[in-house]
Amino acid sequence: MDKIGLGTANWLVIIVYLIAMLGVGLYFTKKAGKNTDEFFTAGGKIPAWAAGFSIYATTLSAITYMSTPEQAFLTDWSYAAGNIAIFAIIPILIYFYIPFFRKLNVTSAYEYLEVRFGASLRVVGSLLFILFHIGRVAIVVYLPTLAITSVSDINPMLIASIVGILCIIYTFLGGIEGVIWSDVIQGIILLGGAILVIGVGINYINGGFSTIISDALENDKLITAGNFQFGTAAAAIPIIFLGSIFNNLHQYTASQDVVQRYQTTKSMKETNKSLWTNGALALITIPIFYGMGTMLYSYYSNSGGLPEEVNTSAIVPYFIVTTLPAGVAGLLIAAIFAAAQSTISSSLNSISACVITDFKQRFFEKKKGNDVLLARLVVIIAGVLGMTAALYLVSTNRAETWNLFLDITGLFGVPIAAVFALGILTKRANTPGVFIGLGTAAIVAYFVQGTDMTPFAVSMVSFLVSFVVGYLASFVFSDKGKNIKGLTIYTKSEGYADEVSKAE
Repeated sequence: MDKIGLGTANWLVIIVYLIAMLGVGLYFTKKAGKNTDEFFTAGGKIPAWAAGFSIYATTLSAITYMSTPEQAFLTDWSYAAGNIAIFAIIPILIYFYIPFFRKLNVTSAYEYLEVRFGASLRVVGSLLFILFHIGRVAIVVYLPTLAITSVSDINPMLIASIVGILCIIYTFLGGIEGVIWSDVIQGIILLGGAILVIGVGINYINGGFSTIISDALENDKLITAGNFQFGTAAAAIPIIFLGSIFNNLHQYTASQDVVQRYQTTKSMKETNKSLWTNGALALITIPIFYGMGTMLYSYYSNSGGLPEEVNTSAIVPYFIVTTLPAGVAGLLIAAIFAAAQSTISSSLNSISACVITDFKQRFFEKKKGNDVLLARLVVIIAGVLGMTAALYLVSTNRAETWNLFLDITGLFGVPIAAVFALGILTKRANTPGVFIGLGTAAIVAYFVQGTDMTPFAVSMVSFLVSFVVGYLASFVFSDKGKNIKGLTIYTKSEGYADEVSKAE
């Protein structure tokens, strides 16, 4: 397949976008440099709607931006059940989790694990997050770069370097406030870009919207009765929904990049509003991103089909560079970069927060100091490691090795969420027990991944194994000597032991 040049107008739009992101970082440089609270939590001054937008943009990577339309193009809208699952967990988060994160005033999510179970689990949780997200940065740079450069003449090494370096710079400069407001801009661009793709596609299809709907209904591209049945060719919505609940529990309770946002608003009420904002955006994006895939199916069905040499994972950038007019295509390529950068910048700032809070301040000093310079240095190191890995993948195309690394570290993700649930929902769970549950769940998940079970079912199994085994194993060990007052749902409104002792 002949690759297509972007042209001057498209390059100009992309460059303007990248410079604008750099400008956001520069704008917040002085405020972010005051202290680590400003650098990691923006002093709790972020409006709820902006924090919600940031959570949304953080959880939506460029991979999702391209793979969701691909899913709708190839199959149907069944995976949209995962978006709806967010609404099932928001009340759980507000009632069971947010009060503890806010009460303990945590910068790192894993601070709760220490006060509930001890420093060892805090270290394990934080270290796993750091390793996984350095790997994730590499993949989030690599996969969109690969997709875009497979259909255009953009140099992949150049574009991966530019995206990675600019992310490092504006995260380094602006701290979490720069990251959040960049997320807001990037979220608007990626949503607007997706709507623009749909609008242009409808205009190009003979018969427009009515043709898209008739094609979708005729070829089962939306939702059918088969989607609610088990053992059929169609994806089972109940499994997707339940599995997504456990995946979301991990992301919203045990993943630093999201939990960190809970402290950026001024009150628990504002934090709750930010979660509902995020939920509304997740709901809105169902017709946008799945609709894009359905539109692309109709477009190529009525125009001779997608060329055989085009991989469906690159269908969105392929449509953009081959169909859209100059300038518009540049804006939409910028939207893909925006989805990547919002995820990368959040990962870099949260990795830095973990290193400073969970290791430097926890083990090497008694009081919190002004560690902004060190925090910025960590951003650079983490960014360089992730970008170097991405460039290695671009040059060697050995993504399977890196995916193996992500799979191994990711095995502990959902089980860690179960550890948080054990700490908050039970009084019996103790450190040895939850370690046994965590290890058992990771092993079970490793073997279950090799079966025919869907990833959503694997998430359900790994969470339940970690929770049940961790709880039962805790009965084998003594739980005396550990004061958990104020740390479980049963004493949610009370202060915890360390807090009370400090007050006295």
